[in-house]
Amino acid sequence: MSAADGGIDTVDTADVVVVGAGPVGLMLAGELGSAGVDVVVLERLSEPTGESRAGQLSARTAELLAERGLHTLLGEARAESGTHLAGIPVDLSGSDSAHAGVWKVPQRRTELALADRARSAGARILRGRRLVDLDDGPDTVSLQVGSTSGTHRVRARYVVGCDGGSGPVRELAGFESVEAPATRELLRADVTGVRIPDRRFERTPHGFAVAHTAAGVTRVMVHRFGQQPLARAAPPDFAEIVETWREVTGEDLTGGRASWTDAFGNEHRLVTHYRRGRVLLAGDAAHWHLPIGGQAINVGLQDAVNLGWKLAGVLRGDPHRVLDSYHDERRPVAARTLEWVMAQESLLLGGPEVDPVRALLAEAVRGPAAQRYLADALGGLDVDYRHHGHAGGGRRFHPTLLHTAEGIVPSGEVLGSGRGIVLTDRPELVSVWEPRIVVARPPDGVATVVRPDGHLAWSGTNATGLLKALTRWFGSPSRRGPATKRAAATSRTQRTRRTQR
Repeated sequence: MSAADGGIDTVDTADVVVVGAGPVGLMLAGELGSAGVDVVVLERLSEPTGESRAGQLSARTAELLAERGLHTLLGEARAESGTHLAGIPVDLSGSDSAHAGVWKVPQRRTELALADRARSAGARILRGRRLVDLDDGPDTVSLQVGSTSGTHRVRARYVVGCDGGSGPVRELAGFESVEAPATRELLRADVTGVRIPDRRFERTPHGFAVAHTAAGVTRVMVHRFGQQPLARAAPPDFAEIVETWREVTGEDLTGGRASWTDAFGNEHRLVTHYRRGRVLLAGDAAHWHLPIGGQAINVGLQDAVNLGWKLAGVLRGDPHRVLDSYHDERRPVAARTLEWVMAQESLLLGGPEVDPVRALLAEAVRGPAAQRYLADALGGLDVDYRHHGHAGGGRRFHPTLLHTAEGIVPSGEVLGSGRGIVLTDRPELVSVWEPRIVVARPPDGVATVVRPDGHLAWSGTNATGLLKALTRWFGSPSRRGPATKRAAATSRTQRTRRTQR
């Protein structure tokens, strides 16, 4: 990829500027572009790193990717029916999802697929762009952006920081957070030229070790009990990882060659608010914790799906309370994830004193009900926004075939295009919200409103309640600005492409 993807060197204005072209930023760009929003992605790196720090997608993330037509990416993934809770086996096969399990795919492949989708939706991705400063004004955000050719100003109606735990948006915009410093350190590397047995979150008398080999590359991760974080100016030498691995496992990596090394601690951070004025955060920029079970990338991608349609709606003229619900719904999810990560960290990296607790937990979660509970929680399938102090949202909508006036359409196809679903026997009441929604016949006579992120907004038999729910989540039907027209055109183009295929 060139420093300026698509041949674009500079940009002066945009509806939304996304800072960071990692998985979360690219997912959000695709969501916004599909909704007809003029979106620009600014990325500090001139080329992708090719590193695969996060390689595990959850069942809920796989559902969302499938709805967005990313079947090739999922086809490349290695699906596994089991995972772990602090190294204790968890069977995922009982989850109520067509994508039950964990989907192992290198992060670089996920990024490529999401970048292709974002560009196809009209997003502009500019690489080699460094955010220097930002000024959040009453109507726009002014960004000072640096590149090899100097600095220039970009104005946007909104800015979203998807720039990771050490990115500049959070600090420049003045976000506050609850933080805890690192007390432990882990080392990891991608190694070729070694042959060692796979280790799935194994504890030894001296520490904790993980090893997995695929396509000739062995990913190792290791922690020596009691290892304190070091002040590092650069990644660890491979020799340090070799020595630590030998101390913990007794195995020798000396003959290997590392293509990538990394050291990270167990520090964690959670911002107090996901939005300040016209600046928002998503993914690791909002929540940062130890990468256990691939939770970080999955929560981040689901942040993007939750935010995308809401931000697009506000740009059309929807009430700002819709955008406020992003914080109300997603921060509690991150807080709960952080609690689970911290609990697993204690059980995985603690010394011999945690062994009795581990034994008790392993016995307690052995039954099918406990396994199903853990599978849904770890897979992101149990998120229900009614549990997070926000009455408007609800549980996830299970995929189905929709019987519309134009024929039978898979629900995922509708949601993946950024539109909502209304199941009702009285389509004349709600047709004024089209094309932002697709109207279908309810199977049981109960009216239902499904948001573009795949969560229920309302269900019942009262016409007044139906109209209130639509107005709350999709705004007044009389508000038809340029973004709505672009979204309609995008939907027609996507339907034409599917017909041609």
